Amino acid sequence: MSDSDKRNKAVGVDAGAAASSRTESQRAGSSVGLDALREVPVTISLELGRTQLSIGELLQLNPGSVVELDRLAGEPLDVRVNGTLIARGEVVVVDERYGIRLTEVLSGAAHLQQPR
Repeated sequence: MSDSDKRNKAVGVDAGAAASSRTESQRAGSSVGLDALREVPVTISLELGRTQLSIGELLQLNPGSVVELDRLAGEPLDVRVNGTLIARGEVVVVDERYGIRLTEVLSGAAHLQQPR
């Protein structure tokens, strides 16, 4: 009998019961953890398009300047949560405020492959 087995026997530890207890507490902990995450605030942003400008071009921008983006009119906007693309949609107006109607929600694997 090894020293570890002797110690476990001396204190009455059942290795199978201890492993089962850990597994049950881990399952319960993951459920509690998910519930706690429901209250964590995230930032949702809508991306109309992108462009690149030099510093010189940026410094020349004034009120009324037009910056051309890489998207065509009518293309869906990207919906990002904390910078990660999760969906696409179209702009709507609800009670004089902008909103977005989701037209596509990306699966977990799809949005993880999208560049930020």
